[in-house]
Amino acid sequence: MILLFWVTINLMEQVYYKIGLQNICIIVENQEVVQIFFVDKIQKNPASLSPLMQKVIQQIDEYFQAKRREFSFPIRLKGTDFQIKVWKLLSRIPYGTSLAYVKVAQEYGDAKMVRAVASAIAKNPILIVVPCHRVIGSDGSLVGYSGGIATKRQLLELEGFPKQFSVF
Repeated sequence: MILLFWVTINLMEQVYYKIGLQNICIIVENQEVVQIFFVDKIQKNPASLSPLMQKVIQQIDEYFQAKRREFSFPIRLKGTDFQIKVWKLLSRIPYGTSLAYVKVAQEYGDAKMVRAVASAIAKNPILIVVPCHRVIGSDGSLVGYSGGIATKRQLLELEGFPKQFSVF
């Protein structure tokens, strides 16, 4: 069952979206998705949705039904240059695979930066679409996820976890 509620403030649209046991907030600014994150409860603000927001919700719903592997709506990453570069690296990790934090740091250019890379990953503003849930510990353990480890496991299992290989 999907419940939708939204608020529009100037050029921003914010929707609280419930799918299964998960509550998600989606924020669109100037026709680009700038945030997708998990919330404990949804706020009820019923109204009509913009065509872009309808597309975003449809694609996220398809993802959770295992009918979609990639997203085709516009996003805008908001962060430091370092964070944005790390988030773009995450976007290259294919559906159904996982990669260790240290491998992401190596691709950034320095394996010693693994803690800084992990910190940037933890600040990912567009969960699911920028797939930080696909980054795991070097030993294959599920570590660190703003939506919680159980949610990370659910997303990875939806994608067929545990498949691992280097994608860079």
